[in-house]
Amino acid sequence: MKKFITLLCVVLMTISTPIFAKSLKIGMVIDDLRLERWQKDRDIFVAAAEKQGAKVYVQSANGNEQTQISQIENMISRGVDVLVIIPTNGEVLSNVIKEAKIDGIKVLAYDRLISNADIDFYLSFDNEIVGEMQATAMVAAKPSGRYFLMGGAPTDSNAKLFRKGQMNILQPKIDAGDIEVVGDQWVNYWLAENALKIMENALTANNNNIDVVVASNDATAGGAIQALEAQGLAGKVAISGQDADLAAIRRIIAGTQTMTVYKPIVALATHAAEIAVVLGNGKEPEKNAELNNGMKDVPSWLLSPIAVDAKNIKETIVADGFHSEKDVYQ
Repeated sequence: MKKFITLLCVVLMTISTPIFAKSLKIGMVIDDLRLERWQKDRDIFVAAAEKQGAKVYVQSANGNEQTQISQIENMISRGVDVLVIIPTNGEVLSNVIKEAKIDGIKVLAYDRLISNADIDFYLSFDNEIVGEMQATAMVAAKPSGRYFLMGGAPTDSNAKLFRKGQMNILQPKIDAGDIEVVGDQWVNYWLAENALKIMENALTANNNNIDVVVASNDATAGGAIQALEAQGLAGKVAISGQDADLAAIRRIIAGTQTMTVYKPIVALATHAAEIAVVLGNGKEPEKNAELNNGMKDVPSWLLSPIAVDAKNIKETIVADGFHSEKDVYQ
C-alpha cells in the first residue's frame, strides 16, 4: 500500500508540473547605441521579442568593427538561437558568421546587408529609394546650383545604396549642367562631429558658396548645420537627412533642415522580432524580395520609407507616435 501511494504521488506530481519549452535566446548586436535611431530600434525590438517569449541579449559596438566581432563571438558562446546584427562594417563579418552557422545559429541582418556571408534573412527599407527621396527634395528646393554630397559611413552598405539613389536623380541634372558638384565626402561612423569638420572645410574651400548639402542622415545633417550656422548660412542652404531624429524634426520646423526620410521603425523592429522568432523555431519567414550579398540571394523583407518636410510632420511622425506633438512643437 505504501509503495502504491508513493507511485501515485509521483504520477500526480508529473501531471501537475507544467512542461516548459526551451526559451528562445536572441543576441542583438548593434552598431552604435550612441545614435538616437538605434536606441529606438533596440527598445521596440526587445519589447516585441519578449512579448513572444524570447530572451534578448543586447550589445553595442560603439562603431568599432573589431568590438562587434568579439561581441558576436560572445553571443555564440552564450548559445543564442538567433543573431540579429546591425553591422558596423558589413564587409568583415563572414568568418564570425561562419562560426555561428557551424553552431546552428540563425542570422538576421537588420537594416544593413552583410556581404559575402551565409545569412538567413535581411530586413530593411528600400534604401535606394531613400536616396532618391533625398535628392528629389533637394532638386525641388534648388533646381540648380552648387551641391555638396555628404555620404554616410563608407563601411555601411546602406550608405552606398543611398548614394546610388541620390545619383539616379542628380546625374541627369549634372549632365545637363544645372548642378555642379563642388565636393563629395563620406562621414566616418555617421558621427555629427565628423560631419561638422567636413562641412567647415567644404565651406572654406568654396568661399561659403554652397547651395545644397545632400546629407545622408540626420546626424550628419546636424553636424553640417552647425558649420552652416557659424557662417550665417543655416536656412539658406538646402539640406537633406534621414531617420526623423527629434532634433532633425525640430530643425525642419525651424527652417534650418529641409527634409528627412522617415523609416517607420515600429514596423521594422516589430517585424524583425517576429522574423527572429520564426527563424529560431526553424521555420522560413515570408519574404517580398531577394538581395544578393555576394554569396547568395538572401531572402528579404523591404519596407517603404516616407519623405517628411514641414508640411507633413503631423500626418507622419506624430500620427505614428514616433515623436509626440508636444516634443516636436515644444
